[in-house]
Amino acid sequence: MRKNRICLWYDGAALEAAQFYAQTFPDSGVESVLQAPADFPSGKEGDVLTVEFTVAGIPCLGLNGGPVFQHNEAFSFQIYTEDQQETDRLWNAIVGNGGQESACGWCKDRWGISWQITPRVLMEAIGDSDRAAAKRAFEAMMGMTKIDIAAIEEARRR
Repeated sequence: MRKNRICLWYDGAALEAAQFYAQTFPDSGVESVLQAPADFPSGKEGDVLTVEFTVAGIPCLGLNGGPVFQHNEAFSFQIYTEDQQETDRLWNAIVGNGGQESACGWCKDRWGISWQITPRVLMEAIGDSDRAAAKRAFEAMMGMTKIDIAAIEEARRR
């Protein structure tokens, strides 16, 4: 058993979410499923209570705790991508599976978890020692939902 994991609260869909993440993100998988040994406030004996899984190398525990708590943008996974193809694939997997777009490379999956699909090029651009180039790249990003790498690179060069 790991000493530390991120615990994510779900309303009965922890296994479904973990399986989706395992299929979508490299270095991800479902390790174990624990069924409730007795009835609990949001479920019955035998229902999936917790799911241990990994998302992009990060150990997580999905807890089927019921509808009491909802996710918000105060927590997000930031996934670095290498190119536009990977950015598009991950973004489209999340948004196209019942998720929703947000701003500046953020989107939310169908279970309410926020994701930052972040091309490495973006982080390099906004960290550029040429502060004028960094500002142009940052301002370009501010008008985007999914990050367009070509547009970021163009803004940085101008």
